[in-house]
Amino acid sequence: MNTAYHPGSLAVQRRVGVRDLADHVGRSITPGIRPVAAAFLEAQPMLMLGAADTEGRVWARLLTGAPGFVRATGPHTVSVAAALPEGADGAPVGTLALDPRTRRRMRLNGTARTSARGFTIEAEQVFSNCPKYLQKREWYGSGPAGQPGDERHGEALTPDQIRRIRAADTFFIATAAPDGLDTSHRGGNPGFVRVDSPGEISWRDYPGNAMFLTLGNLESDGRAGLLLLDWETGLTLALSGLAHTEYGPDGRVTRFRIERTAEHPSGSPLRWSPPEYSPSNPPTP
Repeated sequence: MNTAYHPGSLAVQRRVGVRDLADHVGRSITPGIRPVAAAFLEAQPMLMLGAADTEGRVWARLLTGAPGFVRATGPHTVSVAAALPEGADGAPVGTLALDPRTRRRMRLNGTARTSARGFTIEAEQVFSNCPKYLQKREWYGSGPAGQPGDERHGEALTPDQIRRIRAADTFFIATAAPDGLDTSHRGGNPGFVRVDSPGEISWRDYPGNAMFLTLGNLESDGRAGLLLLDWETGLTLALSGLAHTEYGPDGRVTRFRIERTAEHPSGSPLRWSPPEYSPSNPPTP
């Protein structure tokens, strides 16, 4: 049995019939940060961070900085020049470094601790993902950084937020498990995320790497956080709630029930070009 997987992921792999493939792919998960991974991290201006808050709610957050703000300081340690969210000191976190310019992405999960520079992560799982469903974008500059007090909170989607979600081609999802947290990516053509009501959204689960880390976490826990970006203006929309996956003859659909929303009009200082859609994206109905 591959120790990279907990019972939730194993249960989904068995249900879908990909246990052997998952064990093969799972060999890529290591606790160490190889030189090529360290170089990739240091070149990125953004990092997605999944963590639970003081109430136990899971959120996906965006951290940004000049390339080099994230850097490996040893074979198992990453230093991040950013503030650690409240409640995450000494707690598990899941991170995703993604480069839209090259359609490359890497996940690093471990334990976070505050430091003089910001915080460090002691890595427990490090692995790369394929470029499927990643939209290509060019980073063309930076805008003004927003202030924390500018963030607007709610418990359901507003009409403008519904419009943004229906137009989205990318979001990030943080999920919790008994052994830690994980942050992953979901992408598709606009319309791949459905708004079923102001309190619920859903999306079809496209074929991936057979690990089923996200769906496995949802099988075990259910807490999740979503993050959507307006790549051109810097607006960020974070959602926290509960999710589950439904399995049917036409595939898998994940349904997410919203409990909290947090919108920041300038949550990201980064400005990106319009997308070049991934050739892997299935057509949307």
